[in-house]
Amino acid sequence: MKRVFLFLATNLAVLFVLSIVARVAGVTDPQQYSGLLVLAAIFGMGGSIISLLISKWSAKRMTGARVITEPRTDVEHWLVNTTSKLAQAAGIGMPEVAIFDSPQPNAFATGARKDKALVAVSTGLLSSMRQDEIEGVLGHELTHVSNGDMVTLTLIQGVVNTFVIFLSRVVGEIVDRALSGDRERRGGGIGYFATVMVLQIVFGIAASLIVYAFSRGREFRADAGGARLAGRGNMIAALERLKASHPQPLPQQMQAFGIAGNAVERFGRLFMTHPPLDERIARLQSMTDSL
Repeated sequence: MKRVFLFLATNLAVLFVLSIVARVAGVTDPQQYSGLLVLAAIFGMGGSIISLLISKWSAKRMTGARVITEPRTDVEHWLVNTTSKLAQAAGIGMPEVAIFDSPQPNAFATGARKDKALVAVSTGLLSSMRQDEIEGVLGHELTHVSNGDMVTLTLIQGVVNTFVIFLSRVVGEIVDRALSGDRERRGGGIGYFATVMVLQIVFGIAASLIVYAFSRGREFRADAGGARLAGRGNMIAALERLKASHPQPLPQQMQAFGIAGNAVERFGRLFMTHPPLDERIARLQSMTDSL
């Protein structure tokens, strides 16, 4: 219930801010194509950018992650020190390190800046994995940060959102004119609203395939980066452990940022944020021994 409330509250706040931005930008007639495109970009890109800027805040509250400010146990000392070592090797600033309560082994990284990121691991991961395996997981997540994957995914999501909003309304206007027989009419009829609603769903699904494809590709790159930072054997061992434990995914808004993904049999490959673990392991095993 807390997650649902935070998600709804965040989105309502985003819509409120973007409405103000649209007015300040002078977009008063969105039915003009230029104005519509600007409005679509404001809502499409703006929502993604705001989500990125508040991603650390949102992630902490969605997962209940506790940032380690002063390590209190040997495990916390080791976790902070290992993260620091790997971050230095990756060429990024020391991220915030956090632990969240979950019996399932998982981890994620997020943040708008490479030098101000957040890396969090679950209690289930700490209790079920050896330190060398955890090091592989940390290397994977820190590679996401050093590659700038959060920013890139945000831009891709923003662009596809913009075109979904824009194209659905352009086609909706064309359909509405055809149904009404009024070439001068500029939207507003039942045909317009019905078409926009349907096309936003259809175009949204198509656009999501682009985002999911990029997300799967970046997982392979993060695995390779984790292998370079922590050792290929450690990275493979971490994925093998995840495969054996059948981890559950993070909350929907965080799934693309975690190390464990969604299941093939439930969503189908095209709608997966992560490639199957068998494929990820095979890709690492095929790499050269120079890692």
